Amino acid sequence: MQDVDQEQLVAEVRALAQRARDASRVLASASTAQKDAVLLRVAALLDGPAADEILAANAKDIAAAEAAGLAPALVDRLRLDAKRLAGVADGVRAIVDLPDPVGDVVHDRTLSNGLRVQRVRAPLGVIGIVYESRPNVTIDAAALCLKSGNAVILRGGKEAFESNAALAKLVGEALRAEGLPEAAVSTLGTTDRRATLALIQASGLVDVVIPRGGEGLIRFVTENAKVPVIQHFKGVCHVYVADDADLDMAMAIVRNAKVQRPSACNALETLLVDAAVAERFLPAMADALSEVALRGCERTCALVPRATPATEEDWDTEHLALVLNVRVVEGLDAALTHIARHGSLHTEAIVTRDKAKGQRFVREVDASLVLVNASTRFNDGYQLGLGAEMGISTSKLHAYGPMGLEELCTLRWVAHGEGQIRK
Repeated sequence: MQDVDQEQLVAEVRALAQRARDASRVLASASTAQKDAVLLRVAALLDGPAADEILAANAKDIAAAEAAGLAPALVDRLRLDAKRLAGVADGVRAIVDLPDPVGDVVHDRTLSNGLRVQRVRAPLGVIGIVYESRPNVTIDAAALCLKSGNAVILRGGKEAFESNAALAKLVGEALRAEGLPEAAVSTLGTTDRRATLALIQASGLVDVVIPRGGEGLIRFVTENAKVPVIQHFKGVCHVYVADDADLDMAMAIVRNAKVQRPSACNALETLLVDAAVAERFLPAMADALSEVALRGCERTCALVPRATPATEEDWDTEHLALVLNVRVVEGLDAALTHIARHGSLHTEAIVTRDKAKGQRFVREVDASLVLVNASTRFNDGYQLGLGAEMGISTSKLHAYGPMGLEELCTLRWVAHGEGQIRK
């Protein structure tokens, strides 16, 4: 698709999407055994015959990234080695072990006229995945889509172009060997942004697009797509320490939520502390989180001299770093108001001994995961027992929270009759 005019490029992308759509019909009726056989073959290739080819392709990406002056941390995100490939293979095998959601009956009843009505899980169809950097996402996304009976079109970041192409080729080989269409997993084959635009505007061929990456990428996809988009823009996550909280528990939760992996979307960004415990909690918290820069409200700065004044922009910022916003609030109502104004529908937590207070927080806070007395870092498919995830949705429609195999399916109605007609 390189060096083609706009009309030709759109035509090629739509042809690719049509092949994926044709493949999706075959995949939707594939047995669990067939899909698992493909995935086991993918894992075996990653561990063995295909490893050298993938690592050689990855070496080209690494060399190009270093020549372009990418930051060492970003280069490391791109890097594959034998150990990382083995980890990716283990992840695929873990997906094999998960139950196949396709065909699950979640509602089943017989009406008075004898008509049996069911709601059944079915694949979404053709999924477009637009993502950045890490080449392991190519395999993760392909494996999740295949297991859930979906065809997928992958558009990875330009930094991992060679790696992604090699990984997608491997999946194609596994599909072909097991008698399933290679078009069930395909890549755009170009870094041209016009191709991405054509993909996300391929209405009638692509059923849904899932962007994974920074806020800029997600906004580009959301603002330009003509097919449904499942996304989250950012994770401005809060922990509210209530007036009756166990302060030792609160300290452990706050530290874990902020420090364990500050670059994650489920990391704590704003700490809300009830005024009744602020004087006892905040100075100790500042000492315990000595490596964290604090940006606080006026009352926080008075209690913690090293804190700098927070700006209005800070309350809406996903820092993704060792920076924490802190605000003292007058009770649960004030905490709920702050979260309603500045939250991102991602993850919110309360620390409290009061069951009724925790239930009210759960009821009134709008987020894909609401926690009582636990760290925000649990908003993750593996941590919540899904086994694997495509990402975390804050879209609300269809999927809200981590997207595992079930969330890559839709629910449709099926009715079984014996000649009933409507009167």
